[in-house]
Amino acid sequence: MNPQDVFCPNMACPARGQVGQGNVIGHGRSRLRYRCTLCRKTFGPRTGTLSQRRHAAMRLMVQIITLVSYGCPIVAIEAAFGIQARTVRDWVAAAGRQSAAVQQQLVQQPRDLGQVQADELRVRIAGGVVWMAMAMVVTSRLWLGGVVSVTRDRALIDRLAALVARSALAQRLLVAVDGFGAYVEAFKRACATYQSHPHGGRRTCVPWPELVIAQVVKHASAGPWLQHRLAYGTVRDFLTSLWSTPGCQVLNTAFIERLNATFRARLAPLVRRTRALARLPETLTHGMQLVGTSYNFCTLHTSLTTREGMRQTPAMAAGITDHWWSLSELLSYRVPPPRWEPPRRRGRRSRQLQALIDRWAPTYH
Repeated sequence: MNPQDVFCPNMACPARGQVGQGNVIGHGRSRLRYRCTLCRKTFGPRTGTLSQRRHAAMRLMVQIITLVSYGCPIVAIEAAFGIQARTVRDWVAAAGRQSAAVQQQLVQQPRDLGQVQADELRVRIAGGVVWMAMAMVVTSRLWLGGVVSVTRDRALIDRLAALVARSALAQRLLVAVDGFGAYVEAFKRACATYQSHPHGGRRTCVPWPELVIAQVVKHASAGPWLQHRLAYGTVRDFLTSLWSTPGCQVLNTAFIERLNATFRARLAPLVRRTRALARLPETLTHGMQLVGTSYNFCTLHTSLTTREGMRQTPAMAAGITDHWWSLSELLSYRVPPPRWEPPRRRGRRSRQLQALIDRWAPTYH
């Protein structure tokens, strides 16, 4: 591996996360290691990946995590491979954190979303019930992310709406949800700009001018039937956003419901009437991140096949990557840490600190 393609992972280093700056050199002869010439810390090629500080073979861990991400219960893995369930859960938790970092770095970035569908799942865990709310892009089938909470309330939907708003580049957005009333106000608050008044006072929350929120309400009292409701926005913006979405010219929530079925099939604790219940909400969160990120990067979607016959993953259809990722590539991807920010101090900066700012943070003011 070329040292110019490697970044320093030390959080105390001003050059952390920057590639091709000449601060990383090769170090060691018996095994491959690197050294940062600025902070003088050494690190290996597995630093920041799933295999860091683990003696198990990467191939074995990838096999185990692949089985877990396709719905295999941990008790079956323990019986087949002879690995303790505690070790498997530790690997899955680490894979979930790695997947969440990749998802935040590559997927949850501002882009033109078009139409977004959101829904929540009721999941039984040992000793109670939790709710899993998720959102996806209709055009590319891209899973934007999800949140887990022990209650189905406004706080859960607020976190999901904030996640969608961070991923939206343009202010033109169509959100299709079910009849849960918390969705409308949550997306109006998240997808908004705050304007200050010239004479002071509280800022005004102004929703995006082309924001449209539509609801598909299911009624089962007099037979199953659907009611389509325009909760926020104009009819003109609604029809423009709906008709500009390829493959979805009718208002529905079928895409997110199909994704919910995929999660229930590929995550053992989500299966109905299962004995492989999760004990903690954090376990469910790690599994959700693992399945969702592998769905984005490692799953070829039949409906995303191009006219030339090339099958694509949701990440390929969204323009995030140009090739199909293997699960090993996903778990070995090194996520760069955030850029260094100089410490805030009173008084005049020293020459050494100013030199570091000019070299590694030139845009800092």
